[in-house]
Amino acid sequence: MAALRPPRLDAAADEVAGVAAAAPDWDTLAAVARSCVACPELAATRQHVVVGDLPASGAARFVLLGEAPGANEDETGRPFVGRSGALLDQLLGEAGLDRAEGAVLNIVKCRPPGNRTPTSPEVARCSGWLRRQLELLDARVVVALGLSAAKWFLGPRTVLGQVRGRPHLLDGRTVWATYHPSAAIRFGPKGAPRAGLLADLTAVAGSLS
Repeated sequence: MAALRPPRLDAAADEVAGVAAAAPDWDTLAAVARSCVACPELAATRQHVVVGDLPASGAARFVLLGEAPGANEDETGRPFVGRSGALLDQLLGEAGLDRAEGAVLNIVKCRPPGNRTPTSPEVARCSGWLRRQLELLDARVVVALGLSAAKWFLGPRTVLGQVRGRPHLLDGRTVWATYHPSAAIRFGPKGAPRAGLLADLTAVAGSLS
């Protein structure tokens, strides 16, 4: 069994990790996360800290993990509500998964300006929130959507095409790395990312049955 390999922490990340680890439950964690200013640029430009969605029952069969909020997510405070979210919902249904039974999170909780890729320090500073979320959820299956999410689990040299399509056992969780829905949109309905994402979600559904 391998161990998680999230980014190295700096002083701000260490502080976040300590605060997050002390949160006894999801509501407390969400409340303190919404006031986070560990990344000054993100804190200055965001509308909302997008903490993530939980199933109504509070118990997640699986976790869907993306990169960072986009414009729609920043506006609403919820993950995967734009075009990528609509496609994700469609493909989940085709694969036999119900989004309402899973938790939906991002590795970075604030929208990077212009939807740029989060920097390594930003990912590291947000890692404390994510690590505690995963502990509180205690879901056995995580779907890492896109390269940034895959790297959080599998390390900075991860090549998505080499790690997708099969489960990875990490710290007692099964992690499936696959394409981000935005890649499926970018390459079109007949592109490899959409087909690969659907195939991987179908495999995840099979593993949960």
